[in-house]
Amino acid sequence: MKKKDLEEIDNYKYEKDLRKKGLTLIAGVDEVGRGPLVGPVVASCVILPEKFELEGLTDSKKLSEKKRDLLYKKIKKQALGIGIGIIDEKKIDEVNIYEATKLAMIEAINNCPLKPEHILIDAMPLNINIPTTSIIKGDLQSITISAASVIAKVTRDRMLYILDEKYPMYDFKNNKGYPTKKHLEAIEEYGILKEHRRSYKPVADYISKNNASNILENKLTE
Repeated sequence: MKKKDLEEIDNYKYEKDLRKKGLTLIAGVDEVGRGPLVGPVVASCVILPEKFELEGLTDSKKLSEKKRDLLYKKIKKQALGIGIGIIDEKKIDEVNIYEATKLAMIEAINNCPLKPEHILIDAMPLNINIPTTSIIKGDLQSITISAASVIAKVTRDRMLYILDEKYPMYDFKNNKGYPTKKHLEAIEEYGILKEHRRSYKPVADYISKNNASNILENKLTE
C-alpha cells in the first residue's frame, strides 16, 4: 500500500458504519508475536469511546518505540475496556501458531471488562458468539484495531525486556525474539531456553542436531 493511499484511508469508516446501526461497544482485536522464536503470542481487545481521537495512531509496527509507549498510555487512559490474551510457547508448539493466535484473541475478548457488540479483527476469522468483521490490513484501516495493535505490541515487548534481563546474550531487548543473526548465534553458543518455541525450525533444528532440549542449562552448570 503506497503512502498516498495510506493518507487517504478513513480509519474510522468501519466504526462509523457500525455506530450508524446503533452499536456502541465496538472492539478492535489484534495480535503480535507470530514470527518470533521465543515467548508468547499476545493479543489485545480494545473498546474505544465514540469521540476517541489520537493523532498518529496506526499499525504498531509502523511506529517508533517511543511513539508506541506514548500512545499506549493515552489509549489505556481513554479506552472503555481493554482485554489481554497471552498464549505461551508450550501451547504454540502444541496447537501451532495459527490456532494459538486465535486462542489469544478469544482470551483477550473474554478478558475485556465490557462485552463487545461487534468486533473488528485484523485479518483473522474467529468463531465466536459475537458478530465480527475480519479486515485485511485492519491495523491500518481501523482506528480500534490500531489501538489493539499498540496495546498488544507494548505488552509483549515488555515481557521480552524482562527475559532480556535474565538472558542478555540473546539480545531480546532489540530483536524481541525474532530470528536475528545475533539471536541465532546465541542459540548455537548457549543453547535454547524453556521459552523457545520448539516447533519453529531454527530451534527444532538445534534440538535435532544436539539431541537435547535445553543445552543452555547444561552449559551454565559446566
